[in-house]
Amino acid sequence: RSNSLDQDTIQKLEKRLSQRPEKTNLVDRNILKDDKGIAPSLVAAREKLQRSQLEDKLALALQQRPKPEEVVKEGIL
Repeated sequence: RSNSLDQDTIQKLEKRLSQRPEKTNLVDRNILKDDKGIAPSLVAAREKLQRSQLEDKLALALQQRPKPEEVVKEGIL
């Protein structure tokens, strides 16, 4: 089987791949998510659970937020 890429293209690809950032760098910059050894089948379930927990926390915080009238009455707004 012959190589379908010419030598120049191969060299360009190798150069780009050598300049590619490490996975840890991408995780630190929040470009990739760190799975920390979790099975791929569980990653989506974990993310869904985390989002649901965050939504619940936000809903609770919004319920406890003072009404606009109270904020005006207290001189904050």
